[in-house]
Amino acid sequence: MQISINQDEINMLRAEVEILMRERHDLLKVTGAAAGLIAELDSHDLPVGTEEAAELLASNINTLPEETLQDALDSVQAAIAE
Repeated sequence: MQISINQDEINMLRAEVEILMRERHDLLKVTGAAAGLIAELDSHDLPVGTEEAAELLASNINTLPEETLQDALDSVQAAIAE
């Protein structure tokens, strides 16, 4: 059985991919800003009760592939402190 995709389906898929790319860009900006914030935090100066949230955020950022993290930092013009 041959499958054919009509132009409407192609346009729909193209629109969906464009939406996903915009969402990825937005998520990279949020992630980059969060990574920059975490990098600047001094855990000893955090208000009581925020340590757990900061640790959760930091651990999730640390699970990102290096390329994705770099894309996130680039999206907010940040740099990885070496």
